[in-house]
Amino acid sequence: MAGNEWINGYLEAILDSGVGIDEQRASDRKAPASPDLLGFNASKYFVEEVVSGFDETDIHRTWVKATATRNVRERSARLENLCWRIWHLTRKKKQASFCPLWFFFLAEHAQRVSHRKIQREQGLLETTEDLSEGEKADPPVEVVPNENENENESSMKRIASDLEETCNAPSIAPASDEQQHKERKLYIVMISLHGLVRGENMELGRDSDTGGQVKYVVEFARALALMPEVYRVDLLTRQISAPDVDWSYGEPTEMLSSDENVAGESSGAYIVRIPCGPRDKYLRKELLWPYIQEFVDGALSHILNMSKVLGDQLSSENRVWPYVIHGHYADAGDSASLLSGALNVPMVLTGHSLGRNKLEQLLKQGRQSKEDINSTYRIMRRIEGEELALDAAELVITSTRQEIVEQWGLYDGFDVKLDKTLRVRLKSGVSCGGRYMPRMVVIPPGMDFSNVIVQDAGDVFEGEGDVAFTGTEAAAVTPVSPRPQPPIWGEVMRFFVNPHKPMVLALARPDPKKNITTLLKAFGECRPLRDLANLTLVMGNRDDIDEMSAASSNVLTQALKLIDKYDLYGQVAYPKHHKQSDVPEIYRLAAKTKGVFVNPALVEPFGLTLIEAAAHGLPMVATKNGGPVDIATTLENGVLVDPHDQKQIADGLLKLLADRNAWLEYRRNGLKNIHLYSWPQHCRTYLSRVALCRMRHPQWQSDDVYGNMDADSFADSLRDVQDMSLRLSDDGERSGSLNSSLEKILRGSNKNIEQLKQAFEKHMRAHEESDMSSQQQSNSNHSSNRLPFSRKKRRLFVIAVDSYDVEGSRDCPAKPMINVIQEILKAGKSDSGGRATSFVLSTALTSSETVSLLSSAGIGVAEFDALICSSGSELLYPGGGQNSDETNNNSSPGDQQLVSDPDYSIHIGYRWGGEGLSKAMQRLIANMGSSHKDGEGKEKEEDSQMTICGEESRGHSHCLAYSVGSGCDSDVPKVDYLRQALRMRGFRSHAIYCFGATKLHVLPLFASRSQALRYLFVRWGIDVSNMVLFVGEDGDTDYEQLLGGTHRVVILKGAVTAGSERFVRSSSSYTREDVAPNPSDGPYVAITQDDYSSEQIIDALKKF
Repeated sequence: MAGNEWINGYLEAILDSGVGIDEQRASDRKAPASPDLLGFNASKYFVEEVVSGFDETDIHRTWVKATATRNVRERSARLENLCWRIWHLTRKKKQASFCPLWFFFLAEHAQRVSHRKIQREQGLLETTEDLSEGEKADPPVEVVPNENENENESSMKRIASDLEETCNAPSIAPASDEQQHKERKLYIVMISLHGLVRGENMELGRDSDTGGQVKYVVEFARALALMPEVYRVDLLTRQISAPDVDWSYGEPTEMLSSDENVAGESSGAYIVRIPCGPRDKYLRKELLWPYIQEFVDGALSHILNMSKVLGDQLSSENRVWPYVIHGHYADAGDSASLLSGALNVPMVLTGHSLGRNKLEQLLKQGRQSKEDINSTYRIMRRIEGEELALDAAELVITSTRQEIVEQWGLYDGFDVKLDKTLRVRLKSGVSCGGRYMPRMVVIPPGMDFSNVIVQDAGDVFEGEGDVAFTGTEAAAVTPVSPRPQPPIWGEVMRFFVNPHKPMVLALARPDPKKNITTLLKAFGECRPLRDLANLTLVMGNRDDIDEMSAASSNVLTQALKLIDKYDLYGQVAYPKHHKQSDVPEIYRLAAKTKGVFVNPALVEPFGLTLIEAAAHGLPMVATKNGGPVDIATTLENGVLVDPHDQKQIADGLLKLLADRNAWLEYRRNGLKNIHLYSWPQHCRTYLSRVALCRMRHPQWQSDDVYGNMDADSFADSLRDVQDMSLRLSDDGERSGSLNSSLEKILRGSNKNIEQLKQAFEKHMRAHEESDMSSQQQSNSNHSSNRLPFSRKKRRLFVIAVDSYDVEGSRDCPAKPMINVIQEILKAGKSDSGGRATSFVLSTALTSSETVSLLSSAGIGVAEFDALICSSGSELLYPGGGQNSDETNNNSSPGDQQLVSDPDYSIHIGYRWGGEGLSKAMQRLIANMGSSHKDGEGKEKEEDSQMTICGEESRGHSHCLAYSVGSGCDSDVPKVDYLRQALRMRGFRSHAIYCFGATKLHVLPLFASRSQALRYLFVRWGIDVSNMVLFVGEDGDTDYEQLLGGTHRVVILKGAVTAGSERFVRSSSSYTREDVAPNPSDGPYVAITQDDYSSEQIIDALKKF
């Protein structure tokens, strides 16, 4: 309203409470008129005169006249009518603007859902056709795990062995105490990244990130460490040293539990805090995404150190690798997938709460656009994190069957129909053509009953009266002496006029999805319920509502307004503070008053509080959406209600509170069946499920015999001995005895060169007596098994500059990349003649193209300790018998040999689709060429000329190569679209555009340039802080993955003229800032001032 901006705030307040005004006006019409207003009907005047008889432009003039009126009665009437008129006009304007927007959001959402549904159906149809075609051609697969067979086939067979286990697996067979202690060798790593995690006095409810998940993972870690098979459990989380949180969150390590009966100072459960992101700032989970890779690097360092320590404590010849890495929630799942790929160990995922389900619910409400939701919750980055976790997970643990079908079923990486199809084929021993679906199992969370006290259990044991009981499990209660009244009881009961009435207890953080306001309305509008019971709302901890997050503050404000509206003072308790140790006492208080626990959440993934309440003898009234359905079926201790129906909630509460017999029956049922949710039962089931996963570990453990050596001791001599020991690694017992002898010498007190020489000469003589064929085999494997990196070198320079000549990119990059390599080599060698620096070249070029490029500039491959080629699908070392630390000046660069690392090939072969993926790509490309829509469901340009053709000459066993031609950028399918399409068809892979988006590489899931560096980090034992990565200002579509982490990054200005980053994802998805920190703000990133000359590179390195 032009000229009336002064009243906008008032308009908004009136509009927000429009329904209430209508109701108030209706009640006013029923009330008798006051003597001063007899003869005047304000409502009738408003309808007949104000709405139709005035123009919007004279509101201010009316306001002036009204305020100038001296008669009190007339002024009040004028002002009241003016307020009604303002409300009416503003509501019409709001409706005019909101309704089209709401319909637009719904239409956009419907279009997106429809397009995605069509894509899934098409993918499922193509998969069915492909599998039908190969059904007769493929021979039956023997469903027996064989570690020596092809990696992909082995993984498929392992899944087949899991088919018998869907929901109920047998527990691990018990063993004698002596045998159990002897076999305690399992090392389990769990990750829960966000929130405030500590073992004691957990601040649950402090914010939306510190809730039931924190309690679950801490108690789970404790319980797992007590299992006979488990030696150590590490719960990894973020280290926080912010001034606004307790100092304990900054402690690097916190012990959760330790078994005194187990030898070994490192046994037990521990919280390990890994620094990542700003050291002095507590970040909510939506802001942690750029620091995932930094967390992964820190976690990797800890795991490597711990694997050595545990290997020594358990007298193992090798490291003790993690048995499994378990990620909790999307951010931890993303981290766990990267760690699993770097260490080659199985991964388990628990989603807790899923992003795609949340996005669907928010879009259906129509209040926010997808862009607004993404901006607030980083929802697209969260969904991609969950998809990446699904790609890598061997096992996905859910709390309910509903979570599998209705929530995980929304994801590209899991399709219920395709999952059933693949499992039937695997069970029949028929090949799945490289397709894979993660195994979903239902394992309800457990609970620690050791401190549970069941109050007033006289109804369970007749005649005991008002006595307290306790027990290790709620089904076995024993009497204890009466205790003094806990302080929290007084804090709650001070709110009540009559504290002896039964208590309706709700325990939830102030979050809109917890539906606390609907519960208050149900209680306030049901007079029989108000007369019968009190209501207690434990809504986390708070000091000042205004200082809380907007969502929490809004929920609390609404709750207080509803208490005032229904005049519930003396009937509702809402304490400001409580400790974690107070929660059991609150349950006891509710049970003592013969109360009921209520969970009215709109959707509850599981409902751990329902288990806790049942353990304390409280019947429940819970939402029918989500996990409570399974809990109610198992425990038989309550009723389910529609969380949107206030009357149904009130009726459910009255049913239990008013019927004493029903309350007693539900209480008995809960106490009788609660043992099914105990932590021992949960852990037994968990370990039995994990045992069915295909166990993996690094294939090169023997290489690490020298990992504990001092870098300065016997540098060159030890390197020679080390090379020879590895040269004998395939000669059966001889290599084992050599490694054993050397290990004993190195661990002895007199580590002298003579002992090493004797061991070396002894086994050299044995080796020379072997036949010629064995010698040739050993020599062929020598370069692949050796450790080319010298531990005396202090730095590792990785050249990952995607500086391709765009004009000549279809053949081979020319001068730009050569210049960059020469300048970086020059800068590195300027420090003590290059002896302190090793070099690795990381590129999208094939190995032959790389050798050709280096030869054209007279650069020998021996300048580099390793070459990462084909976008990370090849890892090669210099061979030909040359020392990796020195260049043989007598041989030409073209004579240099490169030998592939076979362990790396096995490592990245995990879930590789191979021929099946190649066929799927051909069909997908054909469909994209014939379709009139792009990957986002939008119409293509009429003159679209996009062509993607196979390029076998550039591909190899772990890389599908394609050339890309396009009339315009909009015709090129984005990487996120390709990955989505392949996921819907059951394939797990990486798609990378390179050479200025003129070529496309499709790689295995664990193959990438960033993961290849982590492989070298693990294998070589490099300090990541001494690794310097050189990149341009742009690059291939994997560029953003190279920027994150604890390694140092130098961005070379002017080194890259044409990159491919614009093809990473669509504009509606997340941004690079959600993957890696802004380069200008990162402490690990330096940028050259003008160009990439060696002088500017040296200046940039001074930042570190």
